[in-house]
Amino acid sequence: MTLHPLVSPVSAEGPRLLGSQLAVPCWYMRGGTSKGPFFRAADLPKDTAARDAILLAAMGSPDPHQIDGLGGAHPLTSKAGIVSPSELRGVDLEFQFAQLQPDSNRVDTTPNCGNMLAAVVPFAIESGLLEPDSDVTTARVLTLNTGMIAEISVPTPSGDHGRHVEYRGNTRIDGVPGTAAAVTINFLDTAGSVCGSLLPTGNVRDTVDVEGFGSLEVTCIDNGMPLVIVNAAHLHRTGQESAAVLNKDRELRERLEALRLRCGTLMGLGDVAAKNYPKMTLVSPPAHGGTINTRSFIPHVCHASIGVLAAVTAATACVIKGTIAHEIAEVKGVESAIVSVEHPSGEFSVQLGLDPARPGGVAKSGLLRSARLLMAGDVMVPANLWTPPASSSKEQEQ
Repeated sequence: MTLHPLVSPVSAEGPRLLGSQLAVPCWYMRGGTSKGPFFRAADLPKDTAARDAILLAAMGSPDPHQIDGLGGAHPLTSKAGIVSPSELRGVDLEFQFAQLQPDSNRVDTTPNCGNMLAAVVPFAIESGLLEPDSDVTTARVLTLNTGMIAEISVPTPSGDHGRHVEYRGNTRIDGVPGTAAAVTINFLDTAGSVCGSLLPTGNVRDTVDVEGFGSLEVTCIDNGMPLVIVNAAHLHRTGQESAAVLNKDRELRERLEALRLRCGTLMGLGDVAAKNYPKMTLVSPPAHGGTINTRSFIPHVCHASIGVLAAVTAATACVIKGTIAHEIAEVKGVESAIVSVEHPSGEFSVQLGLDPARPGGVAKSGLLRSARLLMAGDVMVPANLWTPPASSSKEQEQ
């Protein structure tokens, strides 16, 4: 694999002033069941406040409809990615994920997002950060948010104009219409990515008291995404309700948020009121031949499917004896297990590499996603947000 300099037929000159607006090179990507703009790190300010101002303007936040930006008025379509080549040994690309909300002016770069991660290597190739050199291009990606490393492979066949990302294929993922080429993601050692340990409370389950709502048994776990796992039946729900029904369930959402705030402290995350994690995940017996059924909140809206790393973490809980998930799920196999995580729009299969020396220990996890480039060009933001250096993108990066 060869790291390629910042040369691209699209916006190769980097950000530039156009009258009262600033044109910032942007590639709008779908990654798994999420989508949002991707940027080369060299095309954005190094100053965090200035960078966040540009991201907010690009997405049109804060506004419930994000009418003045690219956002889709939903947390799943209010995401952004920032990518750069890496100088670290054994790492090809560095990825900064940014979660925005339609009605908030906060840019959260603390959590991971496995869906947007699926678009990193395709984006790097499309934007000139990475040059494919075989029919399948594999890159090792460091997620700066939590230090997580993943090996990501995408098909890059040779065509009339050289190698390119192949988006056509037969891989189907629930939550995305049609089929596409597979993006293979292998996660390396994601345990405790945010909390510092797989079971941040030190227990496979805890009984948590919440004022006004009584006590409830939960499993607090982090194998890529901090989750609080709750048996839906303990909340007097079936767990089979649609996302729309759960989003209208005010009593449930209030109880889950109160529980989330308590569990955030127990997990060592401090005050999580303004954070997008931990995610509250209801579990119940599978209804369609899977391993377990889920309803995941992100964190205040029920996910139309389930996030990649939330699925990995929920699947991990299924193989750890004593967890809330384990008492519902049944997983066979000693050295490997495929856990089928059902969600509102289908299922998500997670391949776990189990460690025989540690019961319930997970050495690695892998899955298939897909991605697609939706748009390439410039996103326009107010010129007063940033004055870029009078140099090329390549010079900015250096």
